[in-house]
Amino acid sequence: MLMRTDPFREIDRLTEQFFGSTSRPAVMHMDAYRDGDHFYAAFDLPGVDPESIDCTVQRNVLTVRAERRRPAGDNVELVAAERPMGVFSRQLFLGETLDTDKLEAGYDNGVLTLRIPVAERAKPRRVTISATGNGRKEIKS
Repeated sequence: MLMRTDPFREIDRLTEQFFGSTSRPAVMHMDAYRDGDHFYAAFDLPGVDPESIDCTVQRNVLTVRAERRRPAGDNVELVAAERPMGVFSRQLFLGETLDTDKLEAGYDNGVLTLRIPVAERAKPRRVTISATGNGRKEIKS
């Protein structure tokens, strides 16, 4: 049997109530990066049931919500409770340069990864320069 004495247990419980509960979502940790023509956001959600993950895009605001629940049952006895439980939420404001219509999401090994392509209009493109006359053009400054 695991026995534990923690003089700060009540402070931890109160902190979890204020910073992460079903009424006030806790923040989820994230990495965001661009690789070539795609933008990636990876959210740490270990122990979260994929069915509880909700990912929405409205205009340019991406919202990710997930819930981690404690095991429930008649024979379940909680011995230690150190992992944060409840609802987790994160919002990202996406720029106009991303194509949110083609957003892809995957959940693997406790990490939710979103892949958003960069919009065609935002990709670098070569501009053709035309010259008139003998190919020389005077530039005044």
